Amino acid sequence: MLASGSGTDLQSILDAIDSGYIRDAKVSAVVSNNRDAYALERAKKHGADAIYIDHRGKPREQHEQEIIEAIEPYNPDLIVLAGYMRALTPDFIRHYRGRIINIHPALLPLFGGKGYYGERVHKAVLESGIKVSGCTVHFVTEDVDGGPIILQRCVPIMDDDTVETLAARVLEEEHRCLPEAVKLFIEGRVRMEDGRTVIER
Repeated sequence: MLASGSGTDLQSILDAIDSGYIRDAKVSAVVSNNRDAYALERAKKHGADAIYIDHRGKPREQHEQEIIEAIEPYNPDLIVLAGYMRALTPDFIRHYRGRIINIHPALLPLFGGKGYYGERVHKAVLESGIKVSGCTVHFVTEDVDGGPIILQRCVPIMDDDTVETLAARVLEEEHRCLPEAVKLFIEGRVRMEDGRTVIER
């Protein structure tokens, strides 16, 4: 897993594995570009390797090559972006095509793409005046936030919502949606095929 922050989405997956909701899976390693990311502490507490790889002062391609070299020994079946705050290069995406998923705090294709991350997403959603938001899990492709959608969950937007209250409501759904998507992938029931998502019900 790749994470840059507190790792609550990571925690939702760890909990789903511990509870047996996701079977025959483990988080082998968590990689972060942020030395202080609490996601690394969550990894250690659950017996996963916590790997910090600094991105500062390096070309993006060099940083990602270092990530590849760190995670290749684990032979990962799936790479989950759980609050990873850097866009991946096409080379990295091609290396793991069909095996990278991301969670985005909006209903894609709305409010996605370059510049839409974190609180910026919820601010844009509230300013738009729409009445529903949510989260999306999708396969990662070279098109930022444009990969085939796996799952979405909706939340209502209240008249008195702030960026913080909306973000909290969406995050609750992220913690349900991401483990479900991981479960589908691990069970071999979802795949990317010809640029679209195929789910076996």
